[in-house]
Amino acid sequence: MNRPAPPGGALRVQLAQHAPMPLHGGFGCEPGELLALVGPSGAGKTSLLRCLAGLMRPAHGHVSVGDTVWVDTAAGVCLPPQQRHVGLVFQHYALMPHLSALDNVALSLLHLPRAQRRARAAHWLAHVRLSPEQQARRPAGLSGGQQQRVAVARALAREPRLLLLDEPFSAVDQMNRQGLYDLLADLRQELRIPIVLVTHDLVEARQLADRLVVMDAGQVLQEGAPAYIYRSPRNARVADLLGVQNRFAGRWLGPQTPQDTADGAGWLQWLTPDGAPTGVRLRVRDKKRLEPGQAVTWVVQGDGLHVGGEIRPDTGCPDLGCVDLPATVASVRNLGETTLAHLTVAALPGVTLHLNRAGPQRQQLAAGQALPLRLDCAWVHVMPTKVA
Repeated sequence: MNRPAPPGGALRVQLAQHAPMPLHGGFGCEPGELLALVGPSGAGKTSLLRCLAGLMRPAHGHVSVGDTVWVDTAAGVCLPPQQRHVGLVFQHYALMPHLSALDNVALSLLHLPRAQRRARAAHWLAHVRLSPEQQARRPAGLSGGQQQRVAVARALAREPRLLLLDEPFSAVDQMNRQGLYDLLADLRQELRIPIVLVTHDLVEARQLADRLVVMDAGQVLQEGAPAYIYRSPRNARVADLLGVQNRFAGRWLGPQTPQDTADGAGWLQWLTPDGAPTGVRLRVRDKKRLEPGQAVTWVVQGDGLHVGGEIRPDTGCPDLGCVDLPATVASVRNLGETTLAHLTVAALPGVTLHLNRAGPQRQQLAAGQALPLRLDCAWVHVMPTKVA
């Protein structure tokens, strides 16, 4: 049981193929890092996972972990699954119903003598917090969360160089899911191997992942830390896929004064959803990628919106300035420990702003209430609008 683990290292992926499933793009994942693949059904997340596991050979690409090349189509290299040392955890556990939890894990260790198989299986099952009594049960005698712990123990028992999680928590109820999140967080500190998670749950991805890879139609659209991608989506499609709520139409006006140019700032005309200009202009960061008059889409994170008692003389706005707008709370929805409010502004016909608040701040939100609103322009991210 003290056999040294295979040498570790970072995962590096670059794929390009058109059939049978389009896959284009690349990313990296460091040891001890958890990377989440997110995107709609059919985006290619599971196909990409199959390429990593060796269950599907890409038409063109390169995959390596540390100094070991798993796939190099140009050189004719494609290691079979058994040579890759991959741990794979499925959505529906894939446990043998006639075997105990202990024997399910031992089944993945047939290269070892029987006594060692059972000892190592018991070690990993205890590691995922299953008691000896639970280890002796068959899957039907375990809860969904316990069955998934068995699947995790089975994946880890072979000391993998890469752990792949394919929608592992979607079949588990919310109470057990939180326990599995905690377990995964603990295991990450110990394993120091790359972990790739496929999930449809954006809340789960933001809670667990160090990095996100956003996919659509087999294409990697953007990679980065969750906070960065949510604040600065590469384009409107990424914003859509991530469910960024405060997304608006605009027209780029560019710098208007020498001071704007010196500050690296430009002006953005806020448009209504049907493209009509409003009386609101925003002074925002100029990334030198837009032409004056160009149609744009722009987003603002909730961190850049301040309402009611949150507004003080020193609230935000040290850089590009703020815009103060009198707003009205159109509706309020309580979502457990958070509240979602929809705000309208008289100066912005047809525009709705979405505000999430937690704790005491949400107590001030009530439908029909007049509410001062301050938008910190430093939180505005502008993207070109794709012309059909």
